[in-house]
Amino acid sequence: MKGANRKGYPLDVSDEDWSFAAPYLTLMDVGAPQRKYELRDMFNSLRWIARAGAPWRMLPNDFPPWELVYQQTQRWLQAAALRTWFATCAR
Repeated sequence: MKGANRKGYPLDVSDEDWSFAAPYLTLMDVGAPQRKYELRDMFNSLRWIARAGAPWRMLPNDFPPWELVYQQTQRWLQAAALRTWFATCAR
């Protein structure tokens, strides 16, 4: 589910891939009151940064704010969520 103002990018995660990745990346309840942006939008933002090799501050404005994407990425790294997901994908 893309943000309402975003048409999407070719490397946005597919529904099938998201259904596989989401359980590894969900660190809190989906209905948590502090969640303002969809986790999938955060993940797509991280994918854009990784593919573009761009600095965080150059994240296009139709993604969530770069500061929030950076913070979420740090949470995923600290929880080893990304490492676990990558390890599972490598099998």
